[in-house]
Amino acid sequence: MVAASLTYEESRRKRLEENNEKLKALNLPLLSLALRESLTPKSSPAKNPKPRRLREQQVALRRSIRVANMAARSQDEISEQAVTHEAVSPKVGIPRVVVSDRIHFKGRDLSNRVYASDEARACSMERAEELQASLEPQYPSFLKPMLQSHVTGGFWLGLPAHFCKATLPKSDAIMTLADEEGDEYPTVFLARKTGLSGGWKRFSVAHNLVDGDALVFQLIRPTKFKVYIVRVSSFEVGNKR
Repeated sequence: MVAASLTYEESRRKRLEENNEKLKALNLPLLSLALRESLTPKSSPAKNPKPRRLREQQVALRRSIRVANMAARSQDEISEQAVTHEAVSPKVGIPRVVVSDRIHFKGRDLSNRVYASDEARACSMERAEELQASLEPQYPSFLKPMLQSHVTGGFWLGLPAHFCKATLPKSDAIMTLADEEGDEYPTVFLARKTGLSGGWKRFSVAHNLVDGDALVFQLIRPTKFKVYIVRVSSFEVGNKR
């Protein structure tokens, strides 16, 4: 029994030695060591990245054609163009002149408005029609009865559209109103709105126009009216002015 166990141990040790010899012959330990070293990551020193240099190129600034052309012009050319533009399309405005001693006013007290009666209004219009019929026929004319909006508050005087289109300027202009005493009052005529705006208040207040008065406008020049006033108070019973 003891001899059999010794024989087994000897044979086992002998196989181990043979196996070791074979491994050495195949260089397996060295290959295993080399493989282990190759799989182990090696730390490499950190590299400082070099800054990237952008190409320096000279790029011309882009400007619009309008700005470039403006820069190319001289100041004298721009000033000359501005003067020419103002001469072509002037702004319509009333010249600041004193046209009558009666123009100094502070406005009206709207609490004392005068309202014409229907009878007096009809009489003033009839008298204005007679006056218009006596005027020179070569000068076009029209009648305009006064309302509260014409002589108080808004002071806007709309003119007959057919008369404006047939005889008055096609664009905004200064229209002069001459009263029966020869005093003249410049007003602004708005062609598209066919009416008198700036300056009409001055004329209305200076002549104390009230609701019911009838006016005859006679065009004696392309931009000048002769204005005749028929007072409604002349036909009011018991009203003296």
